[in-house]
Amino acid sequence: MGRTRPKTRKARPPAAEPSETQQEKKSEPTVEALLEKAQELVVQCEYGLAGKFVERALQRSPENAVAKEILGVVQLETGLLDAAKQTFLSLLPPAPGAPSPPPPAAHLYLAQLSDDEPHTALKHFAAAVEVLMLQLKGKERAADVSSSKDDEDETKRTIVRALIGQVEIWMDPEYDLCFDPAAESNCEELLKAALEIDPGNTEALQSLASVRMSQQRPEEAKEVLEKAWSLWKDLEADDHRLPPIPSRLNLTKIFLELSLFTPALMVLQGIMASDDEEVEAWYLEGWCFFLMAEQAREQGGKLDELTWEELAKDSRDCLETCKSLHINQSHPDVPIREHVKELISNLEELGIKPSPEDDGRQDDEEWEDYEGSDDSGSDVEMS
Repeated sequence: MGRTRPKTRKARPPAAEPSETQQEKKSEPTVEALLEKAQELVVQCEYGLAGKFVERALQRSPENAVAKEILGVVQLETGLLDAAKQTFLSLLPPAPGAPSPPPPAAHLYLAQLSDDEPHTALKHFAAAVEVLMLQLKGKERAADVSSSKDDEDETKRTIVRALIGQVEIWMDPEYDLCFDPAAESNCEELLKAALEIDPGNTEALQSLASVRMSQQRPEEAKEVLEKAWSLWKDLEADDHRLPPIPSRLNLTKIFLELSLFTPALMVLQGIMASDDEEVEAWYLEGWCFFLMAEQAREQGGKLDELTWEELAKDSRDCLETCKSLHINQSHPDVPIREHVKELISNLEELGIKPSPEDDGRQDDEEWEDYEGSDDSGSDVEMS
């Protein structure tokens, strides 16, 4: 009997290592992850880095509407206005691949980019409102009320801002629209719609107060303003329910028009608690103290137990701070710069000097150099 031949096992071939391409695919983040990261970077104002993540997303998904929207924001924030306009237009019909319905944000940004074309801006605002109203109706019908409540509130706020945007265009003296016979009734209708959607919206109430001021109805304006302010004046400086700083600055301006100095100063203190380098806040505080000093002189020398000289001194110090910040930030607002210069000159003539720590002699030289860099040469109307 012959020997049994031992069975031989066939050796298994070694497992093939994944190719470089497979490894890259395995580690490549999803488009959604790329866009989420880009959005985070936009919030952090890291626009250059955000743009790189968006570009990667668009390489893999060229018609992705969210990616295009973020790209447009990056372009807008980095000064590429024409590119931003084209990006947002690519999200609207009849552009190939435009989503339906179009994202309302595209219309809102295009309204912002159409500041030299008021009729176009109005059309974009109206289109955004139309889409947002459809979204709002969908959210109101949502079964999960708790999860949709925040989204619904945010949608309402966005609709109101779009309506107010239209009011501001109709009221802007730079446009001929403010002379249109229909301007006043259009503003009334837009604000009525805004307050029906969100009755306690402070920005809508402030806009209504501005309209009342333009209609020479100051007492009604005062009543509306006090209602708006009462809704948030006791909130902490870091409370997310506070109106944005530009809205609070506008509120301050209306308070000053109505000679409501104490609430104006209280609003400005809240703004400075959030940002103590806000140029316009320092300007308005200096302007407020200047107006109070004028009133004190007319009333015999005092206002709220403060002499006109004390008030004027406070005004000078605020204006000197504003001037320094304006220079250091290369702030673009020329009317503020010119008005601050005028007010400081008036105070100087009254013998009001800057405090020692605010001695503005060095700033005066820089201020003159800074003015020399402005080639506009145009006269600025003082308020």
